Amino acid sequence: MKWLFVLLLAIVIFGAAAFFSYNLFVKQEIAVRAEQSAEAPQQPPPDFGLPEFRAAQALKEDGKLNETREALIGFLERYPTGPHAEEAKDLLGETNLSILLSRYPAPDKTEYIVKKGDVLARVAAKVKSTPELIMRMNSLNGTMLHIGERLLISHPEFSLFVQRKEQIVVMLDHGNFFKRYRVLAVKLPARQPPKITTRVAEVMAWKNGKRVGFGSKDYVNSLRWLRLAAPGYVLYADPNSAGANAGLPPPPQGLEMRASDLVEVSALVNNKTPVTITD
Repeated sequence: MKWLFVLLLAIVIFGAAAFFSYNLFVKQEIAVRAEQSAEAPQQPPPDFGLPEFRAAQALKEDGKLNETREALIGFLERYPTGPHAEEAKDLLGETNLSILLSRYPAPDKTEYIVKKGDVLARVAAKVKSTPELIMRMNSLNGTMLHIGERLLISHPEFSLFVQRKEQIVVMLDHGNFFKRYRVLAVKLPARQPPKITTRVAEVMAWKNGKRVGFGSKDYVNSLRWLRLAAPGYVLYADPNSAGANAGLPPPPQGLEMRASDLVEVSALVNNKTPVTITD
């Protein structure tokens, strides 16, 4: 029995030593390796473009619109996917519109002196603009022109790029970004061609549920829709933002947008404005 006692004593001694060694060395080594192999917390990438974006914002607040536009274009060229790119696009759109729809001087604006026999529609066709754009640029209250009147004229070449899945309508001027608008809802058949090339067919104005024409007293505060030449494509106003025209039923198919956005867009386009529709 003495040998059995010695064997049990040896097992106890070596077992205790092994347990001590495991806790002292092996377990500690495993913990160190686990800590080393654990993923380090992700640090946000440095925002190198933030000072430039803030500088552009400051220019806009100071009313330096041309300088703001140049700063934002440069910013987007350098940081097209940066954390402030989307904000920069929206600010650039606001800046472009502020320059265009006002008498604010800009390199791309010229002066037109009204001559005998001029009417607004004829002047707009002559200078390749739209009557409403000329009215808004020059703060005109009506379509009447006076001989000798000096009008600021811009010469944009607008086109629309509609992205169905992104629900965005992008306005381009001479192929460059001008402004973008968000689509609130898409009501189209499930199967659509991947790309549709079309144009603006008609600007539709509504007041109290009835169609009104450009130049009428009701046009200025009217609700706007854009009908495209592609069947079923109407850019129509969100009923919740339609004001007095809230009772106007939406079309069976089309793209829903804010009423104020459609008023802007309708002032910039005509029935020759090209439109590209994609997914």
